[in-house]
Amino acid sequence: MKKLEGVPALVLCALLWSTGGILIKLVEWNPFAIAASRSIVAGLFISILMRRKPFFVVRTNTPSASNAKTAGNAIAANNAVSQKGTIDRHATLNLWLAGICYALTMILYVLGNKMTTAANTILLEYTSPIYIIMFGPAILGEKNKISDYISVVVVLCGMVLFFSEGLETGNMAGNVIAALSGVSFGFCTIFMRNQSPDRSINSFQLAHLITFVSCVPFAFIYGMPSGMSCVGLVLLGIFQIGIPSVLYSVGLKNVRALTATFISMIEPLMNPVWVMIFNGETPSWQCLVGGSLILGCMGVRAVLARQKAT
Repeated sequence: MKKLEGVPALVLCALLWSTGGILIKLVEWNPFAIAASRSIVAGLFISILMRRKPFFVVRTNTPSASNAKTAGNAIAANNAVSQKGTIDRHATLNLWLAGICYALTMILYVLGNKMTTAANTILLEYTSPIYIIMFGPAILGEKNKISDYISVVVVLCGMVLFFSEGLETGNMAGNVIAALSGVSFGFCTIFMRNQSPDRSINSFQLAHLITFVSCVPFAFIYGMPSGMSCVGLVLLGIFQIGIPSVLYSVGLKNVRALTATFISMIEPLMNPVWVMIFNGETPSWQCLVGGSLILGCMGVRAVLARQKAT
């Protein structure tokens, strides 16, 4: 996993996130049931893959944790820290804030899709860089640059162009909910980044648990899913949010919160690509121009970052 740290992990994460539109077609069930089911699958998958169980408080280092770290066993160290020692209130607060924000992002996205257009929902969710550029410096100490402000403007213009054909006035309540998903996604990235590198994955575990508990009461209103739907739910849980949760936490270790959000915009950009591949639909010129603006902006930022590093 170390080879995937940083940008490569975030790119792969966004690509896997983007498969949701395809995989969701395999599932015939209500949105809340889908959210609950894929989250419980994702949570179990992460726990098995990372060999760590969810925990609800973070504790300071103990002798057993220190010994585990000395021996190079990060998983054992993490479990030891979560079980013994004095409660670290600051770390626990970040754990919960990140978990709640990501859970809200998933739930609000489902609600937004039901109450307004898909284009409105995606566009408003990806206003998250605005909140990172506003609050990131105060919380994370990551100073904004002139290029950051320019990038946010260019990317948002690209997003408006990209989704211009599907944008509508829509239901005002739905638009507000979709906009709130952008707020929660922005703060989720901030609080994930504000944790020690090996703990952000625990916030994802907590988020999937919160989502499951919140949505499961609505899961069985419309009956049980078919066999094919169950297959789709497992694929969604593992490939669309399970593996990406791990990749996002790994990617955030050495990438700024704002940069991570820009990279995650590969997710909506890939949707028309998958549609073109599987359905033969050709993207509009607005879609192509908007996508080119966003990708061009990310490319320029990557080149400038590499030049600065050398």
